[in-house]
Amino acid sequence: MAKKLKTEDNTNTPVIKALNSILEMELAGVVRYTHYALMVFGYNRIPIVSWLRGQATESLDHANKAGELITHLGGHPSLALGPLLETHKHDIGDIMRESLEHESASLNCYHKLLKLVEGKSVMLEEYAREMIYAEEMHIGEVDKMLRKPGEVGVFHKLGK
Repeated sequence: MAKKLKTEDNTNTPVIKALNSILEMELAGVVRYTHYALMVFGYNRIPIVSWLRGQATESLDHANKAGELITHLGGHPSLALGPLLETHKHDIGDIMRESLEHESASLNCYHKLLKLVEGKSVMLEEYAREMIYAEEMHIGEVDKMLRKPGEVGVFHKLGK
């Protein structure tokens, strides 16, 4: 029989802490992708800006999901943001490599949540798995964008 998750008003439970870490990382993604979109110049600006703004919107959607789960469990959503680093490198390749690093860190947060809730909450397990799937797909997209035309091999292996 599955163990029941603690749902009292306590933002210090491991599950709520993990969800708040996710919330903070996703909110940082909103800021990061919005900033990146503002810093793109050159011939391919329009499709790249559109893609980056789409990523900012997706990060906000992910943050909202995490926040809803936090309040569902009786916790208090964090107002903090995950790490933001201004490298002042705005070449598209630099932006994509920074994005890959951020997405990998976010993926790790979802894996931590999954480990905490496995066998304890189908709802949170399904959420974590859905988000892991989305993050892995996103990492794959960025990886393809970092490859030189004609290259088939991956730029970045998951789990590195």
